[in-house]
This record gives sequence, C-alpha cells and structure tokens, in this order.
Amino acid sequence: MSSVLFEHPLNERIRNYLKLEQLFKHLNMSASGNISLSHITYFNALFSIIDTLERNDIRGDLIKELEKLEQHLVIWSQAPNIDTSLLEDNLKQTITLLCELKKTKQQWLDYREIKFLTGLKQRFGMQGGTCVFDLPQLHFWLNQEGSLLASEMKTWIALFSSISSSLYLILKFIRLRSEFITIETENGFYQDNGESLLLLRIKTPVGANFYPTVSGNKFRYSIRFVVPCNENGRRYLNHATDFELAKC
Repeated sequence: MSSVLFEHPLNERIRNYLKLEQLFKHLNMSASGNISLSHITYFNALFSIIDTLERNDIRGDLIKELEKLEQHLVIWSQAPNIDTSLLEDNLKQTITLLCELKKTKQQWLDYREIKFLTGLKQRFGMQGGTCVFDLPQLHFWLNQEGSLLASEMKTWIALFSSISSSLYLILKFIRLRSEFITIETENGFYQDNGESLLLLRIKTPVGANFYPTVSGNKFRYSIRFVVPCNENGRRYLNHATDFELAKC
C-alpha cells in the first residue's frame, strides 16, 4: 500500500543532517532543471548549506559518525552469513570519506575564493534582494550559454561532495537501524520512551486526511495526529487510527 513518509529528528545533530540532506536534494534537482527558472532555488540551497556548515561543526560530527561506523562494520564482518562484498564496499567508502574529511583544508571553503558566489550570498539573504538592479552580475550570468551555466553549477556542488557523501552514508545506516511496525492508536495519540533513539520515521496512508506532529527528545516523545481545519489551521484527531513507525 502506498504511503506518505514523515521523518522527525530527536536531537539537534540529526536535525542538521536532515536539513542538509534536503538542501543537497534541492541543489542537485535545480542544477539539472531549467536554470532560468530554478536558479533561485539553487542559490538559496547553496547559501543555506554554507550557512549551516559555518555555524555548526558538521565536519567534526561526520568524522565521529564515520569512525563509529567503521568500527561497527569491522565487527559485523565477523558475523555469519554476512554479505561480504556489500560490507567491504561500505567499509571502503567509509574509510575513503574519513580520509577526505580529515584533510586540513575543507574543500567547501574554496567558495570564498569565488567572487561571483560571495557577491551573491549577501544579497540572497535580503528579502527581494535578487532583482536585476541589485544583482546585474546574476542577470548577466543567467544569459550565458546553458551548458556553461550547468557546468559551473555542478562544479560548485562538487565542493561539498565529501560532506554530502558522508551525510548520505550515515543517514542510510541510521535509517537501517529499525524496520517499520504497525501501531494502533485509540485516539490518534501515541507516546513512548525515546532513549537511544535518533530518528522517528512515520508512514501514513496516501489519501489519509491526517498527518503527524511530533514533540519530545531522546528521552521521551509523543506523536499526535491532526487534521487540517480552515477555522483553526488544524485540529486533533480523536478517533482510532493506524500508522507505521520505525524507531531508529
């Protein structure tokens, strides 16, 4: 049965990972589309990624995560009936990314040497700051050959390749920590112990007239389903409902 997937982080570190994952998706999708229409999405995502990396020690967090993953993969290699080929591929990727992240200079910081990007970044942080009269250099750039624009956009994305690849690998293994189980509620409300959990993944049926809201932290969390309401924005669901949950 088709479903809609909702994910909710239970700490700030995972929140940053999910935020970056979505921004990287926007970056790649807009770079492969109609540039004249998608450039705003592209640059908003690019500069949001830069701001997130500058304000948080994402690189340090990823290194710690990859080191833990490397240890786990080595331990798992001793388990019987393990897919050795798949495990070795993941271990090789983990070690390669660790080496890249541990380099003294962070590759993504090279954006500071690209005057075109640094000139745009300040204006993109202002409401309505991307008008032609504020950014004639952007208007000029957008009217260059399409293949040149696409090439430059992909080159800028490549500055973040070690960060994005590490992020995808770590989130993949976090999501693999748990399988979905069906939860039955009497009144659209569910709560449980969140100890040692990092991420909640919630599936609701496609076409359902409700969606989940989550509150809590790594110690305890609650899920309450709500229905859109024109008068109040939303109202709590107060009848029995089923959903799928993976506690990662």
